[in-house]
Amino acid sequence: MPAETDTEPVVHLLWINGGLGCDGESVALTAATQPSIEDIALGALPGLPPLAVHWPLIDFECGPEQGADSFIEWWHKADRGELERFVLVVEGSIPNEAIKKEGYWSGFGNNPETGQPMTTSEWLDRLTPRAVAVLAVGTCATYGGIHAMAGNPTGAMGVPDYLGWDWKSRAGIPIVCVPGCPSHPDNLSETILYLLYQIAGVAPMIPLDEALRPNWLFGMTVHEGCDRAGFYEQGEFAKEYGSPKCLVKLGCWGPVVKCNVPKRGWINGVGGCPNVGGICIACTMPGFPDKFMPFMDTPPGARVSSAASGMYGTVIRALRGFTMRTADSEPRWRTKSDELLTGYKATW
Repeated sequence: MPAETDTEPVVHLLWINGGLGCDGESVALTAATQPSIEDIALGALPGLPPLAVHWPLIDFECGPEQGADSFIEWWHKADRGELERFVLVVEGSIPNEAIKKEGYWSGFGNNPETGQPMTTSEWLDRLTPRAVAVLAVGTCATYGGIHAMAGNPTGAMGVPDYLGWDWKSRAGIPIVCVPGCPSHPDNLSETILYLLYQIAGVAPMIPLDEALRPNWLFGMTVHEGCDRAGFYEQGEFAKEYGSPKCLVKLGCWGPVVKCNVPKRGWINGVGGCPNVGGICIACTMPGFPDKFMPFMDTPPGARVSSAASGMYGTVIRALRGFTMRTADSEPRWRTKSDELLTGYKATW
């Protein structure tokens, strides 16, 4: 761990994956390249503050409660106020423990005073008032996700639902949400990097949209960055998977979903749902999944817009076909001839 200094204390990244989730964000982050988590953790980028990463995925040296320097002790240190600066990263949705008559829904480590599991919500109650920033990663932690569907027995919700959408850290930073199922690797690593630069005082307040997502990552729709968007404009829609045409009629929600995956790719610019033939099911949206089901059915709005696109697309294709036939050929003067046909006139 980096050493504390008089001028700049260590920033601790406390990653709690005790919510209802699948650890998808932890796994996805290992694929980040712009920047990589290794670059962040090792301080390879200029201007980063000293950083100590406490992340269940990579902390293998000691058991959660055993060893000379147990993993969970860092959370207890934060709770006791012994860490001057830390970012709390939350993965997984937050169940409502208030509706559980006995037992608990989810926890993370044990309470040293009782020896009983410490619930995820209790950790949030204890640590968020002390955190410099709170980062919710993945759709479960940001908005509740799959576990918060209608009819669920846990009362699950996202971190903003639990803390309040207007909540701010002691440093005045709102909850930062990086949704996705899972979060895009580079979107997540880039947001972590931004927060660290902000804490170091070399970046302004992180710009967020109304759903607390970073503006520069979620400011455009899937459709606006999709290679298939031109087919939508021309009224050409895929009727089966494997077609290169627009996927809206197969159930793609891309025209209304805020996500940059088609433009950014998944790893090193390669992959991403529509890029490899998959529809967008809106996993970055607060209403996911309830407002976007059933999947693989044509979205209601798409029926009207695709019908309109089909009508004017016929005209557009005809006009473009005419232009293509005239533009996709060489000028007439490029031919073997006894005279100059280019229109050139000698000036002397």
